[in-house]
Amino acid sequence: MAPDDFRKVLSHFGSGVTVVTTSDADKRPTGLTCSAFASVSLEPPLVLVCVDHKAQSFPALRDHGRFAVNILSSDQEAVSRRFATSKILDKFEGVAHTISELGLPLVAGAVAHLECVTVSTHVEGDHTIFIGRVERAGAPGGEPLLYFKGRYERLVPEPKPGA
Repeated sequence: MAPDDFRKVLSHFGSGVTVVTTSDADKRPTGLTCSAFASVSLEPPLVLVCVDHKAQSFPALRDHGRFAVNILSSDQEAVSRRFATSKILDKFEGVAHTISELGLPLVAGAVAHLECVTVSTHVEGDHTIFIGRVERAGAPGGEPLLYFKGRYERLVPEPKPGA
């Protein structure tokens, strides 16, 4: 199957939008937009992210041994777009963030974040699957940013009965 045809079919699976972050060898924050994120296990708490080998942040993710998953809020489309492009070298310039106690960059305003230690990696095709054990997590709340058929979307509240 041609990659573009495969991508078109997969676009029918709506998902949340995450920015996966880490630090490079010089302790500079780096990251990328990632929709290939899933929970793996509750005991122990494990998640996975799939990262393209061509991504700017791939070497740092491969080498650092820790990463954070920032689940973006509905008003963070610009953040998602910034971290999705390879044309911007310093993804964090102008993006509010903090550095966690584990030394991971956390995007301010995200609805949730998970701080992970890489426990295994699996190379499959043009991506590496990173399995991370969640060491710390938080969910300040809010509405998530969604992605469906190549477009950013937001949740539509259900009408209240009798309204």
